[in-house]
Amino acid sequence: MNTHTPALTFDPALLLSAQGVRVAYFDVDGVLTDGGLFFTESGETIKRFSTLDGHGLKMLQKAGITPAVITGRDSAPLRTRLQALGISHVRYGTEDKAPAAQEILNELGLEWSQAAHMGDDWPDMAVMTRAAFACAPNNAHIEVKAIAHYVTQHDGGHGAVREFCDLLLIASGRYADLLRGYVA
Repeated sequence: MNTHTPALTFDPALLLSAQGVRVAYFDVDGVLTDGGLFFTESGETIKRFSTLDGHGLKMLQKAGITPAVITGRDSAPLRTRLQALGISHVRYGTEDKAPAAQEILNELGLEWSQAAHMGDDWPDMAVMTRAAFACAPNNAHIEVKAIAHYVTQHDGGHGAVREFCDLLLIASGRYADLLRGYVA
């Protein structure tokens, strides 16, 4: 029998404040990506995504936490990535994120007290202040980090989303069981 004990820990008070999360909103540029925009000669946008972050988003779904994306941009690479991850609650081209987040809450039958949001810049602040738990990547704007309950050690696009997902998984009580499934 495998008795692997998880190495990852978070402050118990932090975990308690994230315990009831059932939906986690994510921004894209600066959160799921490093915030850089690459353009081809034809003007197409190219983005870099972290596979660690992608696996974290899949684990949220396995734990019964719905990942949702609200972004000010729209692009074919982004749609392809989110489709590959099975993320169906998405709002593209949305600058006013709070109404979009409310729509998703209504669709899921959830309340703000069951929501978390990870953002990096001012357009994310309205959702972050309404959600029960707010997170910012290490490279977020200072005003966003000031209102976040947790600031990741990693930068956006470089494992910050995974760190946040792991926190939510531990808070939900599902992390150790999911991990054991990979160690066994």
